[in-house]
Amino acid sequence: MVTVRIVTSDLEREDAFSVRRKVFVEEQGVPLNLELDDYDKDAAHFVVYSMTSPIGAGRLRETSTGIGKVERVCVLEECRGQHLGNLIMHALEEHAKETGMNKIILNAQTYAIPFYEKLGYVITSPEFMDADIPHRAMEKIITE
Repeated sequence: MVTVRIVTSDLEREDAFSVRRKVFVEEQGVPLNLELDDYDKDAAHFVVYSMTSPIGAGRLRETSTGIGKVERVCVLEECRGQHLGNLIMHALEEHAKETGMNKIILNAQTYAIPFYEKLGYVITSPEFMDADIPHRAMEKIITE
């Protein structure tokens, strides 16, 4: 059984960080000090669990009134291809709506652009580098 939960405890937060470390730091080579940052304190974190094992994560933070920024969306390598990214994004978008956000922005790794486009996100920037990985900014207007 797979579930997506918003983090409500220190243990769940560490589960989210554990998945992020495996994907971004170990797999993609992002320095730990860039992956875990000051925004983690105030962001809403989400964890995907398979039974009790954390297998995916993501975070959402409000950058200005009505605008949320999706960040750190990831799924463990061995669990990819099961549409878990869709589950994470759905949970993030629902939380954004519930908290009064009407627009979501994100910086997508270039290879992931088709995934976000299928969810209704549109590209809003030329390619740029972040942690030595090519990205493009994207956004989506969300409504009730």
